[in-house]
Amino acid sequence: MRLFRSDELLGIARETLDFVLEASEETHPNEYMGFLRADDARKLDLDRDGQVITDVLVIPGTESSPTSASVRSHMKPNDMRAVGSVHSHPNGALRPSDADLATFGQGKVHIIVGAPYGWGDWKAFDNEGRQTTLDVLDVEVPDEHFFDFTQEDIDRELDERDRGGFLSWFR
Repeated sequence: MRLFRSDELLGIARETLDFVLEASEETHPNEYMGFLRADDARKLDLDRDGQVITDVLVIPGTESSPTSASVRSHMKPNDMRAVGSVHSHPNGALRPSDADLATFGQGKVHIIVGAPYGWGDWKAFDNEGRQTTLDVLDVEVPDEHFFDFTQEDIDRELDERDRGGFLSWFR
């Protein structure tokens, strides 16, 4: 078992980029904003060391307008999988504003998506706002299960507790 993963960013999963483009279009004419999360490439059956962006985390309470999006930073979790940010520019501009650059400090890559939100309507940038390359990879994105149980598990536990009487709830 490896204790440390490579922090080389290999690219973004096609499915994840699809999600970003669709979410940006659905949010239009307001800006869309989220945080990029990555998984180890080996977990995705790639025979390479590195990470692939597989998920977008949207923070509750994010506020957006046609000219900006803001996040309540205290709501952002301390996430070991975090690698950057993504937001849209409804005006179609694919370059970071001064306000964007001020938020680029955390993470390795920052994606800007512009209207009309097609496959050619996005660019990736580093922390300094320099355009960088981000490959789109055809990998199968793992399903994230926030709740790691099924309805059958719930029913079984309730049944066991019912058979154990009132005091079984205190175990």
